[in-house]
Amino acid sequence: MRRVKIFSGSSHPHLVDAICERLGTAKAKVDLKKFSNGETSVSIETSIRDQDVFIVQSGSKQINDSLMEMLILISACKGGSAKSITAVMPYFPYSRQSKKKSHRGAITARLVANLLAVAGIHHVITVDLHAPPTQGFFGKPVDNLHAEPLIARWIRTHVKGWQEAVVVSKNPGGTKRVTSLADALKLSFGLVTTDRRRTTLTSSVENSLVLERPGDGVDSSNHRPGIIDTSLPNGASAEEPRSLLRNPQRSPPQTNGMGPTSIPYRHMNTYRDIGSSPLAQSTRLDSASPPITRLHRERDAATNSTARGSNLETEGEEGEEGEEDSTDEYTDERAREVITGRLIHGHIVDDDAPSPIISTMSNSIATLPGDTMAPLQLDDRDPMTSSFMSATSAFHPEHGFGGSIHDATGHSDDDEEGFKNPELEHTITLVGNVRDKTVFIIDDLIDQCGSWVAAAETVVKRGDAKKVYCIATHGIFGDDSLEQMEACDCIDYIVVTNTYPIAPERIRVCKKLVVLDISNLLSEAIRRNHYGESISALFQHYPD
Repeated sequence: MRRVKIFSGSSHPHLVDAICERLGTAKAKVDLKKFSNGETSVSIETSIRDQDVFIVQSGSKQINDSLMEMLILISACKGGSAKSITAVMPYFPYSRQSKKKSHRGAITARLVANLLAVAGIHHVITVDLHAPPTQGFFGKPVDNLHAEPLIARWIRTHVKGWQEAVVVSKNPGGTKRVTSLADALKLSFGLVTTDRRRTTLTSSVENSLVLERPGDGVDSSNHRPGIIDTSLPNGASAEEPRSLLRNPQRSPPQTNGMGPTSIPYRHMNTYRDIGSSPLAQSTRLDSASPPITRLHRERDAATNSTARGSNLETEGEEGEEGEEDSTDEYTDERAREVITGRLIHGHIVDDDAPSPIISTMSNSIATLPGDTMAPLQLDDRDPMTSSFMSATSAFHPEHGFGGSIHDATGHSDDDEEGFKNPELEHTITLVGNVRDKTVFIIDDLIDQCGSWVAAAETVVKRGDAKKVYCIATHGIFGDDSLEQMEACDCIDYIVVTNTYPIAPERIRVCKKLVVLDISNLLSEAIRRNHYGESISALFQHYPD
């Protein structure tokens, strides 16, 4: 191509060589060096006056040096009277910081966009931005190319029986990307999501709920007066819990046939069994009436219908004793496609494995000798209690205006820290049928491997999938994540593109790693931009 200069930064020279080879041109000469104190020096050694300049610089392990080098290259080309300057950034630096991670955080992706504009950029070409709305940070045109057509073609060519595969998202934030590929290949799709279990249930309720009236005091036993404690036998009030425990011969209150976990309300003519819900533990005795919920009404209706059915059966014939009540059988077929599992240290464990939450809480809660307090039920909270506690936890005094730092956190990488915490347990849910099928787990990048390994183990050990492909556009592979994914028995292949440089020695060692060449897509985008042609064809899928 005439009147075109392609400059290469130091981040990914092999990709630039492949682009220039496809375009039939050579890299423009530039001298890149550093001073002894780490400053970057750039010197352009060819004429660029009135020419279209393309600077290819991707992210790398030295992300800040690569970004600063890019800015200096743009400024140097601007000073050299270039006609136009296009930044070709296959992996856009700081693209994951496109929104605040905390209330006092920075939107760093917007800062980088402003720096490029100030340096003198005219156009930006990138591949699979982490958040597509990041294009709005630029005042210049942005071509956000997609690696999806390349990945779809590789799947159709190299995966046997791909027509029966399932595309799975490892977090709710990637559903749009997954459904796009599933629609292109005409495949079914699924979802894997994780939920961190709370470790400080009692402390969060105690700190967040305000249930006493003004003037209520606290007695010497540190129990609030007038509060029902369901952990005490037979619904004894909290005003006299220890005396009852120390004097087991004392006759307990009459329960009228109710179970040991039932709570008798005072000032009422009838009793209602509301179980051992944590919400009931904070209900006042002097309330006019207990909260009547839909759960209670349905339970009463079921009890009445059962009683009526028993009377009719006694009066009638007994030939239908073997038949079960149709209302007791759940027939929704979609429930079979929802599977849950437990994650400890980021790995699937059996349902009877000891929980780090219970062990941590048991070490922090001291009980008196002979105390018969039941363990906290963290796993069987009813939905009403969960929503009630979530809403009231917003009033925690640490967070002003009823908010918390978690309100501003919405990134999937935040789960990686939770996987590393030995005191946290996660519940992972798989939505979709993957039994005896090949699974494509899709995301835009692979940095830490915790969520990938967890999703792969879930679809294999819980969903009975037969083969798993972990596919992403950018293979960052921080720390030893690539080696950990290589060692995972549930992962069969790791497929990425070469938008991000990977050390050759790591590629040679990892037998599961497949690197797709993105140079054809970038070279065609450069050619079409130079000649003023449309790039819409680069987003389309073509049959093989």
